[in-house]
Amino acid sequence: MEKRHRVFIAINFPADIKRELFTYSEKWPELQAKWTVRDNLHITLQFLGDLTDQEVGEVCTAVKEVSEKQKCFSLNINKIVYGPIEKSPPKFVWAMGEKSKELSALREDLEKTLTGRVTFIPENRTLAPHITLARINAWAWKGIEPEERPEISENIDLLFTVESIEVMESVLKKGGPQYTILESHELK
Repeated sequence: MEKRHRVFIAINFPADIKRELFTYSEKWPELQAKWTVRDNLHITLQFLGDLTDQEVGEVCTAVKEVSEKQKCFSLNINKIVYGPIEKSPPKFVWAMGEKSKELSALREDLEKTLTGRVTFIPENRTLAPHITLARINAWAWKGIEPEERPEISENIDLLFTVESIEVMESVLKKGGPQYTILESHELK
């Protein structure tokens, strides 16, 4: 049986942005949650699922083609909230970014370029960039009285330049997912 790879396309952050986002793991110690490892912080552009070696090669080719057409752009991470927004109970603590035309164009180009090369489910909605900072323990959440649950709604201002996109593999391990960059491609 051919080995398959759990693959997604992502935007990774500069070390200073990862460091700043990671500091929030210490802000709400009473929250029963599994905080994301600093090096795993990213924005997922497209989750592709389990792919063969050949399909991974097709994805890498497609991402290279897209990166040669798309320009670098700025993205602002502007708030820390429970996610998904307006869902109860929350499942995550998210750092949210501002929607942008450049980010939407990048994802649309990726989806168009990937179509026909690999099987995946396009999002079909505007990309609301978010970074999973923590996964909330649902069982523990239900055991906390509503008035004792930490308030998580904070405005922040982390501006950075998106200079590359990465093809990444996720290997699920006992201690949490381990992410590896398979290929990185700089934007114009």
